[in-house]
Amino acid sequence: MKRLIAADKGFYKKVAKIAIPIALQGLITTGVNMMDTIMIGAVGETELSAVSLANQFISIFHIFCMGIGMGASVLVARYYGMNDNSSLKKTITIMLRLCLGLSLLFSVATFLLPKEIMLIYTPETNIINFGIDYLNYSVASYVFLGLSLTSTIVLRNVGQVKIPLYTSIAAFFVNVGANYVFIFGVDFLNIKAMGVAGAAVGTLIARVFEFSVICGYLLFIDKEISYKIRDLFKPVGVLWREYIRISIPVLISDGILALGNNSVAMIIGRMGESFVAGNAVTTVAQQLSSVMIQGFSQAGAIVTGYTLGEGDKKKAQDEGYAFLGIGFVFGLIAALIITIISAPMITAYNLSEETQDIARELMLSISIIMVFQATNSIMTKGVLRGGGDTKVLMLADNIFLWVASLPLGALAGLVFGFPAFWVYFFLKFDQVLKAVWCVIRLNSGKWIKKVRTESEI
Repeated sequence: MKRLIAADKGFYKKVAKIAIPIALQGLITTGVNMMDTIMIGAVGETELSAVSLANQFISIFHIFCMGIGMGASVLVARYYGMNDNSSLKKTITIMLRLCLGLSLLFSVATFLLPKEIMLIYTPETNIINFGIDYLNYSVASYVFLGLSLTSTIVLRNVGQVKIPLYTSIAAFFVNVGANYVFIFGVDFLNIKAMGVAGAAVGTLIARVFEFSVICGYLLFIDKEISYKIRDLFKPVGVLWREYIRISIPVLISDGILALGNNSVAMIIGRMGESFVAGNAVTTVAQQLSSVMIQGFSQAGAIVTGYTLGEGDKKKAQDEGYAFLGIGFVFGLIAALIITIISAPMITAYNLSEETQDIARELMLSISIIMVFQATNSIMTKGVLRGGGDTKVLMLADNIFLWVASLPLGALAGLVFGFPAFWVYFFLKFDQVLKAVWCVIRLNSGKWIKKVRTESEI
Protein backbone atom coordinates (compact mmCIF):
# COMPACT_ATOMS: atom_id res chain seq x y z
CA MET A 1 0.00 0.00 0.00
CA LYS A 2 2.90 2.36 0.68
CA ARG A 3 4.12 1.87 -2.87
CA LEU A 4 0.66 2.67 -4.21
CA ILE A 5 0.63 6.12 -2.58
CA ALA A 6 4.37 6.83 -2.43
CA ALA A 7 4.52 9.29 -5.32
CA ASP A 8 5.15 12.92 -4.36
CA LYS A 9 2.49 15.62 -4.60
CA GLY A 10 4.12 17.03 -7.70
CA PHE A 11 3.38 13.75 -9.48
CA TYR A 12 -0.34 13.90 -8.70
CA LYS A 13 -0.53 17.53 -9.82
CA LYS A 14 1.19 16.67 -13.10
CA VAL A 15 -1.13 13.72 -13.67
CA ALA A 16 -4.25 15.73 -12.82
CA LYS A 17 -3.21 18.50 -15.20
CA ILE A 18 -3.20 15.99 -18.05
CA ALA A 19 -5.99 13.65 -16.95
CA ILE A 20 -8.74 16.08 -15.97
CA PRO A 21 -9.05 17.89 -19.34
CA ILE A 22 -8.99 14.51 -21.12
CA ALA A 23 -11.65 13.20 -18.72
CA LEU A 24 -13.81 16.28 -19.23
CA GLN A 25 -13.52 15.83 -22.98
CA GLY A 26 -14.57 12.19 -22.55
CA LEU A 27 -17.50 13.31 -20.39
CA ILE A 28 -18.66 15.69 -23.11
CA THR A 29 -18.32 12.99 -25.78
CA THR A 30 -20.33 10.60 -23.62
CA GLY A 31 -22.91 13.32 -23.09
CA VAL A 32 -23.28 13.61 -26.85
CA ASN A 33 -23.69 9.83 -27.15
CA MET A 34 -26.29 9.87 -24.37
CA MET A 35 -28.27 12.65 -26.02
CA ASP A 36 -28.11 10.78 -29.34
CA THR A 37 -29.39 7.64 -27.66
CA ILE A 38 -32.18 9.45 -25.82
CA MET A 39 -33.33 11.21 -29.00
CA ILE A 40 -33.26 8.02 -31.08
CA GLY A 41 -34.88 6.12 -28.19
CA ALA A 42 -37.75 8.61 -28.34
CA VAL A 43 -38.31 7.57 -31.97
CA GLY A 44 -38.52 3.86 -31.08
CA GLU A 45 -36.74 0.79 -29.67
CA THR A 46 -36.10 -0.67 -33.12
CA GLU A 47 -34.41 2.54 -34.25
CA LEU A 48 -32.37 2.61 -31.02
CA SER A 49 -31.21 -0.97 -31.58
CA ALA A 50 -30.30 -0.21 -35.21
CA VAL A 51 -28.16 2.84 -34.37
CA SER A 52 -26.51 0.94 -31.52
CA LEU A 53 -25.49 -1.97 -33.76
CA ALA A 54 -24.47 0.24 -36.71
CA ASN A 55 -22.22 2.15 -34.34
CA GLN A 56 -20.57 -1.12 -33.37
CA PHE A 57 -19.05 -1.23 -36.85
CA ILE A 58 -18.04 2.43 -36.68
CA SER A 59 -16.51 1.68 -33.28
CA ILE A 60 -14.15 -0.79 -35.01
CA PHE A 61 -12.77 2.15 -36.97
CA HIS A 62 -12.69 4.28 -33.82
CA ILE A 63 -10.67 1.64 -31.94
CA PHE A 64 -8.30 1.14 -34.89
CA CYS A 65 -7.69 4.91 -34.95
CA MET A 66 -7.12 4.86 -31.20
CA GLY A 67 -4.59 2.09 -31.80
CA ILE A 68 -2.82 4.16 -34.46
CA GLY A 69 -2.88 7.27 -32.27
CA MET A 70 -1.96 5.62 -28.97
CA GLY A 71 0.73 3.56 -30.68
CA ALA A 72 2.23 6.76 -32.06
CA SER A 73 1.85 8.42 -28.65
CA VAL A 74 4.35 5.97 -27.11
CA LEU A 75 6.97 7.39 -29.48
CA VAL A 76 5.70 10.97 -29.41
CA ALA A 77 5.88 11.20 -25.60
CA ARG A 78 9.33 9.58 -25.52
CA TYR A 79 10.75 11.78 -28.31
CA TYR A 80 9.18 14.85 -26.74
CA GLY A 81 10.93 13.98 -23.49
CA MET A 82 14.19 13.63 -25.45
CA ASN A 83 13.62 16.95 -27.31
CA ASP A 84 13.97 15.06 -30.62
CA ASN A 85 11.60 17.11 -32.81
CA SER A 86 12.68 15.51 -36.09
CA SER A 87 11.75 11.99 -34.97
CA LEU A 88 8.56 13.35 -33.41
CA LYS A 89 7.40 14.92 -36.70
CA LYS A 90 8.17 11.79 -38.70
CA THR A 91 6.19 9.70 -36.23
CA ILE A 92 3.18 12.00 -36.77
CA THR A 93 3.59 11.66 -40.55
CA ILE A 94 3.48 7.86 -40.36
CA MET A 95 0.44 8.06 -38.07
CA LEU A 96 -1.53 10.38 -40.37
CA ARG A 97 -0.76 8.30 -43.47
CA LEU A 98 -2.01 5.15 -41.75
CA CYS A 99 -5.13 6.98 -40.59
CA LEU A 100 -5.96 8.24 -44.09
CA GLY A 101 -5.54 4.77 -45.58
CA LEU A 102 -7.77 3.23 -42.92
CA SER A 103 -10.42 5.93 -43.42
CA LEU A 104 -10.58 5.17 -47.13
CA LEU A 105 -10.92 1.43 -46.47
CA PHE A 106 -13.83 1.85 -44.04
CA SER A 107 -15.58 4.43 -46.23
CA VAL A 108 -15.53 2.08 -49.23
CA ALA A 109 -16.72 -0.88 -47.12
CA THR A 110 -19.59 1.14 -45.63
CA PHE A 111 -20.61 2.51 -49.03
CA LEU A 112 -20.61 -0.87 -50.80
CA LEU A 113 -21.72 -3.27 -48.04
CA PRO A 114 -24.12 -1.61 -45.55
CA LYS A 115 -26.56 -4.54 -45.52
CA GLU A 116 -23.80 -7.10 -45.12
CA ILE A 117 -22.38 -5.09 -42.23
CA MET A 118 -25.73 -5.09 -40.41
CA LEU A 119 -26.20 -8.82 -41.04
CA ILE A 120 -23.04 -9.39 -39.02
CA TYR A 121 -24.82 -8.14 -35.91
CA THR A 122 -28.46 -9.16 -36.25
CA PRO A 123 -30.90 -11.21 -38.38
CA GLU A 124 -33.79 -8.80 -37.55
CA THR A 125 -35.00 -7.24 -40.84
CA ASN A 126 -36.40 -4.04 -39.31
CA ILE A 127 -33.18 -3.34 -37.40
CA ILE A 128 -31.13 -4.04 -40.53
CA ASN A 129 -33.12 -1.57 -42.66
CA PHE A 130 -32.77 1.26 -40.15
CA GLY A 131 -29.08 0.41 -39.71
CA ILE A 132 -28.52 0.70 -43.46
CA ASP A 133 -30.04 4.20 -43.42
CA TYR A 134 -27.65 5.21 -40.65
CA LEU A 135 -24.56 3.73 -42.35
CA ASN A 136 -25.35 5.32 -45.71
CA TYR A 137 -25.12 8.78 -44.15
CA SER A 138 -21.98 7.85 -42.17
CA VAL A 139 -19.70 7.11 -45.16
CA ALA A 140 -18.10 10.56 -45.19
CA SER A 141 -17.54 10.71 -41.43
CA TYR A 142 -14.56 8.34 -41.21
CA VAL A 143 -11.85 10.65 -42.52
CA PHE A 144 -12.95 13.54 -40.28
CA LEU A 145 -13.25 11.31 -37.21
CA GLY A 146 -9.92 9.58 -37.80
CA LEU A 147 -7.80 12.67 -38.40
CA SER A 148 -9.29 14.67 -35.53
CA LEU A 149 -8.98 11.72 -33.12
CA THR A 150 -5.33 10.94 -33.88
CA SER A 151 -4.35 14.62 -33.98
CA THR A 152 -6.00 15.11 -30.58
CA ILE A 153 -3.85 12.33 -29.11
CA VAL A 154 -0.69 13.99 -30.47
CA LEU A 155 -1.63 17.39 -29.04
CA ARG A 156 -2.25 15.83 -25.62
CA ASN A 157 1.17 14.20 -25.67
CA VAL A 158 2.90 17.55 -25.98
CA GLY A 159 0.83 19.18 -23.24
CA GLN A 160 -1.84 20.75 -25.45
CA VAL A 161 -4.89 19.42 -23.58
CA LYS A 162 -7.11 22.52 -23.51
CA ILE A 163 -7.70 22.90 -27.25
CA PRO A 164 -9.25 19.41 -27.64
CA LEU A 165 -11.37 20.07 -24.53
CA TYR A 166 -12.73 23.40 -25.78
CA THR A 167 -13.37 21.85 -29.19
CA SER A 168 -15.38 19.03 -27.63
CA ILE A 169 -17.49 21.49 -25.66
CA ALA A 170 -18.37 23.36 -28.84
CA ALA A 171 -18.91 20.09 -30.75
CA PHE A 172 -21.38 18.98 -28.06
CA PHE A 173 -23.72 21.84 -28.86
CA VAL A 174 -23.17 21.42 -32.61
CA ASN A 175 -23.98 17.71 -32.43
CA VAL A 176 -27.01 17.96 -30.14
CA GLY A 177 -28.47 20.86 -32.12
CA ALA A 178 -27.90 19.22 -35.51
CA ASN A 179 -29.26 15.88 -34.27
CA TYR A 180 -32.42 17.49 -32.95
CA VAL A 181 -33.00 19.37 -36.20
CA PHE A 182 -32.46 16.39 -38.51
CA ILE A 183 -33.96 13.62 -36.35
CA PHE A 184 -37.23 15.41 -35.57
CA GLY A 185 -37.30 18.07 -38.31
CA VAL A 186 -38.05 21.80 -38.08
CA ASP A 187 -41.16 23.04 -39.84
CA PHE A 188 -40.27 26.73 -40.11
CA LEU A 189 -36.93 25.79 -41.72
CA ASN A 190 -38.72 23.33 -44.02
CA ILE A 191 -36.49 20.50 -42.77
CA LYS A 192 -38.31 17.16 -42.66
CA ALA A 193 -37.78 14.62 -39.87
CA MET A 194 -35.17 12.06 -40.95
CA GLY A 195 -35.17 9.80 -37.88
CA VAL A 196 -32.20 7.43 -37.87
CA ALA A 197 -30.62 9.05 -40.93
CA GLY A 198 -30.88 12.42 -39.18
CA ALA A 199 -28.77 11.11 -36.30
CA ALA A 200 -26.03 10.22 -38.78
CA VAL A 201 -26.23 13.63 -40.46
CA GLY A 202 -25.98 15.43 -37.12
CA THR A 203 -22.95 13.35 -36.14
CA LEU A 204 -21.27 14.05 -39.49
CA ILE A 205 -21.68 17.80 -39.03
CA ALA A 206 -20.07 17.57 -35.58
CA ARG A 207 -17.17 15.48 -37.00
CA VAL A 208 -16.47 18.10 -39.68
CA PHE A 209 -16.44 20.81 -37.01
CA GLU A 210 -14.00 18.87 -34.79
CA PHE A 211 -11.71 18.13 -37.72
CA SER A 212 -11.61 21.77 -38.80
CA VAL A 213 -10.62 23.04 -35.35
CA ILE A 214 -8.24 20.27 -34.19
CA CYS A 215 -6.36 19.72 -37.45
CA GLY A 216 -6.42 23.44 -38.21
CA TYR A 217 -4.75 24.11 -34.85
CA LEU A 218 -2.13 21.36 -35.32
CA LEU A 219 -1.20 22.40 -38.85
CA PHE A 220 -1.42 26.19 -38.70
CA ILE A 221 -1.21 27.43 -35.10
CA ASP A 222 0.66 25.00 -32.82
CA LYS A 223 4.27 25.99 -32.06
CA GLU A 224 5.20 23.10 -29.76
CA ILE A 225 5.63 20.67 -32.67
CA SER A 226 5.41 23.10 -35.63
CA TYR A 227 4.00 20.36 -37.86
CA LYS A 228 2.95 21.59 -41.31
CA ILE A 229 1.07 20.09 -44.28
CA ARG A 230 4.35 19.76 -46.20
CA ASP A 231 5.66 17.41 -43.49
CA LEU A 232 3.00 14.90 -44.52
CA PHE A 233 4.78 14.42 -47.86
CA LYS A 234 8.35 14.24 -46.56
CA PRO A 235 10.23 10.92 -46.36
CA VAL A 236 10.35 9.31 -42.92
CA GLY A 237 13.62 7.46 -43.46
CA VAL A 238 14.31 4.43 -41.28
CA LEU A 239 12.06 5.62 -38.45
CA TRP A 240 9.20 3.50 -39.80
CA ARG A 241 11.09 0.46 -38.41
CA GLU A 242 10.82 1.78 -34.86
CA TYR A 243 7.20 2.73 -35.48
CA ILE A 244 6.45 -0.83 -36.57
CA ARG A 245 8.33 -2.30 -33.60
CA ILE A 246 6.62 -0.17 -30.94
CA SER A 247 3.40 1.17 -32.43
CA ILE A 248 2.12 -1.53 -34.77
CA PRO A 249 1.59 -4.05 -31.91
CA VAL A 250 -0.71 -1.43 -30.33
CA LEU A 251 -2.65 -1.13 -33.61
CA ILE A 252 -2.87 -4.92 -33.97
CA SER A 253 -3.85 -5.34 -30.33
CA ASP A 254 -6.56 -2.68 -30.45
CA GLY A 255 -7.71 -3.89 -33.87
CA ILE A 256 -8.15 -7.52 -32.80
CA LEU A 257 -9.69 -6.25 -29.58
CA ALA A 258 -12.19 -4.26 -31.69
CA LEU A 259 -13.09 -7.42 -33.57
CA GLY A 260 -13.47 -9.20 -30.24
CA ASN A 261 -15.74 -6.47 -28.91
CA ASN A 262 -17.79 -6.74 -32.08
CA SER A 263 -18.04 -10.46 -31.52
CA VAL A 264 -19.56 -9.53 -28.16
CA ALA A 265 -22.03 -7.32 -30.06
CA MET A 266 -22.79 -10.22 -32.41
CA ILE A 267 -23.66 -12.42 -29.43
CA ILE A 268 -25.81 -9.67 -27.90
CA GLY A 269 -27.48 -8.98 -31.28
CA ARG A 270 -28.69 -12.57 -31.39
CA MET A 271 -30.29 -12.44 -27.96
CA GLY A 272 -33.28 -10.38 -29.06
CA GLU A 273 -34.25 -6.75 -29.59
CA SER A 274 -34.89 -6.15 -25.86
CA PHE A 275 -31.38 -7.28 -24.91
CA VAL A 276 -29.86 -5.08 -27.64
CA ALA A 277 -31.82 -2.02 -26.52
CA GLY A 278 -31.02 -2.67 -22.85
CA ASN A 279 -27.33 -2.94 -23.67
CA ALA A 280 -27.47 0.34 -25.64
CA VAL A 281 -28.70 2.11 -22.50
CA THR A 282 -26.05 0.57 -20.25
CA THR A 283 -23.24 1.36 -22.69
CA VAL A 284 -23.86 5.07 -22.18
CA ALA A 285 -23.86 4.59 -18.39
CA GLN A 286 -20.57 2.71 -18.57
CA GLN A 287 -18.98 5.46 -20.68
CA LEU A 288 -20.30 8.15 -18.35
CA SER A 289 -18.82 6.49 -15.27
CA SER A 290 -15.44 5.70 -16.80
CA VAL A 291 -14.41 9.07 -18.25
CA MET A 292 -11.94 9.72 -15.43
CA ILE A 293 -10.44 6.28 -15.99
CA GLN A 294 -9.84 7.11 -19.65
CA GLY A 295 -8.22 10.38 -18.66
CA PHE A 296 -5.84 8.73 -16.21
CA SER A 297 -5.07 5.94 -18.69
CA GLN A 298 -3.82 8.42 -21.27
CA ALA A 299 -2.06 10.41 -18.55
CA GLY A 300 -0.32 7.20 -17.50
CA ALA A 301 1.05 6.66 -21.00
CA ILE A 302 2.15 10.28 -21.37
CA VAL A 303 3.79 10.65 -17.94
CA THR A 304 5.53 7.28 -18.22
CA GLY A 305 6.83 8.25 -21.66
CA TYR A 306 8.16 11.55 -20.32
CA THR A 307 9.88 9.89 -17.34
CA LEU A 308 11.52 7.16 -19.42
CA GLY A 309 12.47 9.73 -22.04
CA GLU A 310 14.44 11.44 -19.27
CA GLY A 311 16.11 8.08 -18.52
CA ASP A 312 14.73 7.51 -14.98
CA LYS A 313 13.56 3.88 -14.82
CA LYS A 314 13.22 3.72 -11.03
CA LYS A 315 10.95 6.76 -10.99
CA ALA A 316 8.83 5.24 -13.76
CA GLN A 317 8.42 2.04 -11.70
CA ASP A 318 7.37 3.98 -8.61
CA GLU A 319 4.92 6.04 -10.65
CA GLY A 320 3.53 2.78 -12.05
CA TYR A 321 2.49 1.68 -8.55
CA ALA A 322 0.87 5.06 -7.95
CA PHE A 323 -1.15 4.66 -11.15
CA LEU A 324 -2.19 1.18 -10.01
CA GLY A 325 -3.64 2.70 -6.84
CA ILE A 326 -5.39 5.41 -8.88
CA GLY A 327 -6.99 2.72 -11.05
CA PHE A 328 -8.40 0.79 -8.09
CA VAL A 329 -9.82 3.92 -6.43
CA PHE A 330 -11.49 5.21 -9.58
CA GLY A 331 -12.84 1.74 -10.32
CA LEU A 332 -14.70 1.84 -7.02
CA ILE A 333 -15.93 5.37 -7.77
CA ALA A 334 -17.14 4.28 -11.23
CA ALA A 335 -19.01 1.33 -9.72
CA LEU A 336 -20.71 3.65 -7.25
CA ILE A 337 -21.69 6.10 -10.01
CA ILE A 338 -23.25 3.32 -12.08
CA THR A 339 -25.24 2.14 -9.05
CA ILE A 340 -26.55 5.66 -8.41
CA ILE A 341 -27.45 6.61 -11.99
CA SER A 342 -28.81 3.24 -13.20
CA ALA A 343 -32.45 3.71 -12.12
CA PRO A 344 -32.98 7.30 -13.38
CA MET A 345 -31.10 6.57 -16.60
CA ILE A 346 -33.22 3.52 -17.43
CA THR A 347 -36.46 5.39 -16.78
CA ALA A 348 -35.29 8.26 -19.04
CA TYR A 349 -35.78 6.01 -22.07
CA ASN A 350 -38.98 4.87 -23.73
CA LEU A 351 -38.43 1.15 -22.98
CA SER A 352 -40.66 -1.85 -22.47
CA GLU A 353 -40.82 -3.52 -19.04
CA GLU A 354 -38.80 -6.50 -20.31
CA THR A 355 -36.05 -4.22 -21.64
CA GLN A 356 -35.94 -2.28 -18.36
CA ASP A 357 -35.46 -5.52 -16.38
CA ILE A 358 -32.59 -6.56 -18.64
CA ALA A 359 -31.00 -3.11 -18.35
CA ARG A 360 -31.11 -3.31 -14.53
CA GLU A 361 -29.33 -6.67 -14.54
CA LEU A 362 -26.70 -5.36 -16.95
CA MET A 363 -26.11 -2.25 -14.82
CA LEU A 364 -25.39 -4.40 -11.77
CA SER A 365 -22.98 -6.61 -13.69
CA ILE A 366 -21.20 -3.60 -15.19
CA SER A 367 -20.72 -2.00 -11.75
CA ILE A 368 -18.79 -5.08 -10.58
CA ILE A 369 -16.72 -5.43 -13.74
CA MET A 370 -15.82 -1.73 -13.69
CA VAL A 371 -13.59 -2.14 -10.61
CA PHE A 372 -11.36 -4.58 -12.48
CA GLN A 373 -11.64 -2.76 -15.81
CA ALA A 374 -10.48 0.54 -14.32
CA THR A 375 -7.43 -1.06 -12.72
CA ASN A 376 -6.26 -2.87 -15.84
CA SER A 377 -7.13 -0.02 -18.25
CA ILE A 378 -4.87 2.46 -16.50
CA MET A 379 -2.09 -0.11 -16.60
CA THR A 380 -2.50 -1.64 -20.08
CA LYS A 381 -3.58 1.50 -21.94
CA GLY A 382 -1.42 3.73 -19.77
CA VAL A 383 1.68 2.75 -17.82
CA LEU A 384 2.66 -0.52 -19.51
CA ARG A 385 1.97 0.87 -22.97
CA GLY A 386 3.93 4.03 -22.13
CA GLY A 387 6.81 1.80 -21.11
CA GLY A 388 6.91 0.32 -24.62
CA ASP A 389 5.65 -3.13 -23.55
CA THR A 390 3.39 -3.25 -26.59
CA LYS A 391 4.10 -6.76 -27.92
CA VAL A 392 3.35 -8.47 -24.60
CA LEU A 393 0.23 -6.33 -24.16
CA MET A 394 -0.93 -7.35 -27.62
CA LEU A 395 -0.76 -11.01 -26.62
CA ALA A 396 -2.30 -10.55 -23.17
CA ASP A 397 -5.23 -8.43 -24.39
CA ASN A 398 -6.29 -10.90 -27.00
CA ILE A 399 -5.57 -14.18 -25.23
CA PHE A 400 -7.80 -13.20 -22.32
CA LEU A 401 -10.56 -12.00 -24.67
CA TRP A 402 -10.59 -14.81 -27.23
CA VAL A 403 -9.72 -17.73 -24.96
CA ALA A 404 -11.81 -16.78 -21.91
CA SER A 405 -14.46 -14.08 -22.38
CA LEU A 406 -15.97 -14.84 -25.78
CA PRO A 407 -16.33 -18.62 -25.33
CA LEU A 408 -17.76 -18.20 -21.82
CA GLY A 409 -20.12 -15.41 -22.92
CA ALA A 410 -21.35 -17.36 -25.95
CA LEU A 411 -22.03 -20.44 -23.84
CA ALA A 412 -23.79 -18.39 -21.14
CA GLY A 413 -26.01 -16.45 -23.57
CA LEU A 414 -26.60 -18.69 -26.59
CA VAL A 415 -26.34 -22.21 -25.16
CA PHE A 416 -27.36 -22.19 -21.49
CA GLY A 417 -29.62 -19.12 -21.55
CA PHE A 418 -28.22 -17.59 -18.35
CA PRO A 419 -29.74 -14.35 -16.99
CA ALA A 420 -28.48 -11.06 -18.47
CA PHE A 421 -26.28 -10.40 -15.40
CA TRP A 422 -24.19 -13.53 -15.95
CA VAL A 423 -24.09 -13.24 -19.74
CA TYR A 424 -22.49 -9.79 -19.47
CA PHE A 425 -20.20 -10.85 -16.61
CA PHE A 426 -18.75 -13.70 -18.65
CA LEU A 427 -18.50 -11.55 -21.79
CA LYS A 428 -16.30 -9.17 -19.78
CA PHE A 429 -14.43 -11.75 -17.68
CA ASP A 430 -11.18 -10.84 -19.43
CA GLN A 431 -11.22 -7.58 -17.46
CA VAL A 432 -10.87 -9.55 -14.21
CA LEU A 433 -8.03 -11.69 -15.57
CA LYS A 434 -6.13 -8.71 -16.98
CA ALA A 435 -6.36 -6.83 -13.67
CA VAL A 436 -4.54 -9.68 -11.92
CA TRP A 437 -2.00 -10.05 -14.73
CA CYS A 438 -1.18 -6.31 -14.72
CA VAL A 439 -0.07 -6.42 -11.09
CA ILE A 440 2.25 -9.34 -11.87
CA ARG A 441 3.67 -7.62 -14.95
CA LEU A 442 4.25 -4.33 -13.11
CA ASN A 443 6.10 -6.13 -10.30
CA SER A 444 8.41 -7.86 -12.78
CA GLY A 445 9.83 -4.58 -14.13
CA LYS A 446 10.12 -6.23 -17.57
CA TRP A 447 7.59 -3.82 -19.05
CA ILE A 448 10.18 -1.02 -19.45
CA LYS A 449 11.54 -1.17 -23.01
CA LYS A 450 14.11 0.98 -24.79
CA VAL A 451 12.90 3.26 -27.61
CA ARG A 452 15.47 4.13 -30.26
CA THR A 453 15.89 7.46 -32.02
CA GLU A 454 16.44 7.69 -35.78
CA SER A 455 20.22 7.95 -35.32
CA GLU A 456 20.26 4.71 -33.28
CA ILE A 457 18.36 2.58 -35.79
